[in-house]
Amino acid sequence: MIARSVFGRLVFALIVISPATFVMAQNAATDGETPWFSQAVDTEKYAVIITGAAATPESREQFRSWTAGLYQSLRDDYGYPDSHTTLLMDDGNNVGELAPMVDGSSELEDIRSALYQLSQRMAQGDQLTLFLIGHGSSRFGEAKFNNVGPDMTGSDLAQMLEAFDGQDIVVVNTTSASFEFSRELSANGRVIVSATRSAAERYDPVFAGFFIEAMKGRQADLDRNGRLSILEAFNFASSQTAEWYRQQGRLPTENAVLDDTGDGLFSREPGRNESDGLLAEIAYIDIVRPDEAKTSPGAREILADIQRLEREIFILRNQKSNYLEDDYWNRLEALLIDLALQTRDYNALP
Repeated sequence: MIARSVFGRLVFALIVISPATFVMAQNAATDGETPWFSQAVDTEKYAVIITGAAATPESREQFRSWTAGLYQSLRDDYGYPDSHTTLLMDDGNNVGELAPMVDGSSELEDIRSALYQLSQRMAQGDQLTLFLIGHGSSRFGEAKFNNVGPDMTGSDLAQMLEAFDGQDIVVVNTTSASFEFSRELSANGRVIVSATRSAAERYDPVFAGFFIEAMKGRQADLDRNGRLSILEAFNFASSQTAEWYRQQGRLPTENAVLDDTGDGLFSREPGRNESDGLLAEIAYIDIVRPDEAKTSPGAREILADIQRLEREIFILRNQKSNYLEDDYWNRLEALLIDLALQTRDYNALP
């Protein structure tokens, strides 16, 4: 059951996980005033998967395998309806068993059209998570995503994302040489993940596979709150990538980084003595969805309140240095009591 032990898990996250590992610094992403990633009962979440052109048959097979796994996880693990997941792949044709999932090609104009149409559908406060799978390149200061036809540059995508000025944005760029491209997408209120930390890391990363593994069955849900944050998925994928290179006896040719402060200064270990990671921690892939056994019409509203309280607790924790000791603990106690009461009410619903 989703909410059964939320109170205990939050206490665990606060006491066991957070004190030594998370920087207690306030920034615009989690200052308590901004509405970013404040999931409400009517918040809708959408995903766009863009799978680019492959240089070899082996790469094509790998990209398609990752794409299928990602699409299925969004549908089966997180409840994204097909109408909320857009898949743009290759030239849109000859995509084999993925054909029922594919909505169009990954040509530049098709990407532009699909994102614009989606921006017209999404409401204020909805969340868009954009996944890029394929090859990337960066030469002479211009970073590109290798799609069918003219390649898409970081500035191209940045311009497209301007249409989503009222929505929460997450971009997970899993391509080679993804850093310069990803840096062009950095902005306040966005969570940007890059599989590489420099243009020199130009070999195809394995990060994508481990990020998708983190999502499947919420394997990376470290605080066991029944939801998966982008920070949890990132940390899991980064550690598994490093372990893969160790087992292969190879020096890593990729180092994933994350930015969620809008300054374009990405962190390899977000949340660990870094300002990055505070927003990613409250950016969840999950949709507000009560347990299937809950038939009460008020279940979704109470669950949304539970998730709002969790968000406020995480934000308060990350602002601890801004409060006097007694004030901080009094505020935390009030939130935890409210959370426990809401959890009790949720569990009592038929």
